Amino acid sequence: MAKFKLDEIDHQILDMLIDNTRIPFTDIAKKLLISAGTVHVRVKKMEEAGIIKGSSLTLDYKKLGYSFIAYVGVFLNNTSKTAFVLERINEIPFVTVAHITTGKFNIFCKIRAQNTAHAKDVIFMLDDIEGVYRTETMISLEESINDKKRLMHDIFNEI
Repeated sequence: MAKFKLDEIDHQILDMLIDNTRIPFTDIAKKLLISAGTVHVRVKKMEEAGIIKGSSLTLDYKKLGYSFIAYVGVFLNNTSKTAFVLERINEIPFVTVAHITTGKFNIFCKIRAQNTAHAKDVIFMLDDIEGVYRTETMISLEESINDKKRLMHDIFNEI
């Protein structure tokens, strides 16, 4: 598959969609001085090329009572258990991200909890999964950087 070429208009469209995935195409069109149909066609092409994969909603977990964040490194008895363990991890809704990794851990997870007691329960759920040898936890004191645009702009500058 040939590499999809993005131009400056595409970059600006993506920039606005990253800020607000629900922005109407007509609003984007007005800001860019193009037609809403053009925005629609360009977004559709970027979706078909796999550059845009759906849209997402950002929740304020603090307001929902889940302000405690921890990262849990999972050590496995045997790497052949990775798929099985990931299936069990996927059943724990408080694990919001899981990566298969190299280095110290076999799997690295992000968990959200209500408080330390709740986080302990979630960590114990991970520890109890068959094939998990042990876990190691790091508590997040603050999310200092969560910028979806910085990398995108750097990629655009390279193109």
